[in-house]
Amino acid sequence: MFPIRDHNPSRRTPYVTYALIALNVVIFIGYWPLFGDARALNMFFYDWAMIPARVTQSGEYSGLLTSMFLHGGVMHLLGNMLFLWIFGDNMEDRMGHLPYLAFYLASGVGAGLAQLASDPSAMVPTVGASGAIAGVMGGYLLLFPRARVDILIIFIVFFRIITIPAAILLILWFAIQLFSGIGADLSNGGVAYWAHAGGFVVGAALTVPLFLRLGGRRFWDATHGQPPHPEARYVYRRTSIPPVRRKR
Repeated sequence: MFPIRDHNPSRRTPYVTYALIALNVVIFIGYWPLFGDARALNMFFYDWAMIPARVTQSGEYSGLLTSMFLHGGVMHLLGNMLFLWIFGDNMEDRMGHLPYLAFYLASGVGAGLAQLASDPSAMVPTVGASGAIAGVMGGYLLLFPRARVDILIIFIVFFRIITIPAAILLILWFAIQLFSGIGADLSNGGVAYWAHAGGFVVGAALTVPLFLRLGGRRFWDATHGQPPHPEARYVYRRTSIPPVRRKR
């Protein structure tokens, strides 16, 4: 189940979101050649990723920041950038460019601390923008719970696009992170579920002041949890390209 877009257009150009996506892509391309050398890649991640044991034992906190701009593969990068593309522009629209940047970075650091707290002696490098983007998703849930999101459902050979409220997608995603995090073992690599869950909670908490400034419950009552401006409408049409049939 993959979100592919929301029906919540932003009113200003999301320069920071674009810049974050570009920066993540450029950095990934920069160390892409290392994926052909496992030893060199591990050394690179050892220097720049967040390693809980190095934080607790040596006080090396820089990885909490640098790790959120690293990714463990192409699909890891593309998945994170897709979520940031969908949800980031609206948070930047509401917060403003620089406050949104601070919010994003704080969510990422908070996510790293949550993962650190779950296993402070772990030596496995933690990388990815997932925690910071989870913070964006937590804030989005608070401000736009009923904004409509198109999701692509893939079940074996069944493909279908449906539209659901953002709250359903985001709450389900958060629940999966919580349940998956229980008993998760990163000793041999894997997904940092507690970073995802922690980033989501931190992002929601950091959005509370903005939510209250907008009127709190009155903001929800006025917008019914939907975007406070006309939502985008997408129409699916048949392609004008004629099909090519196989010759017998």
